[in-house]
Amino acid sequence: MRLVSEEQLDQFRLSGETVRVVRDAMEANDVLGIVVAWDESSFVVRRPNRRVVKLSRSYTIVPASEERPRLF
Repeated sequence: MRLVSEEQLDQFRLSGETVRVVRDAMEANDVLGIVVAWDESSFVVRRPNRRVVKLSRSYTIVPASEERPRLF
């Protein structure tokens, strides 16, 4: 299990870039939003509807502009 690094999260937060968090094989379960905060085990993403979601740092996170990775 590879955790998202502090540097990667900070880069996403500072750029304000929309990210895609891949949680499982179903694309409908992906979370799209902006990274706003994190701690040692999780990070918080603000979705377009302004709600926030707290997610595990073990999930895969990529810029939303890139193609969705095939992990499963």
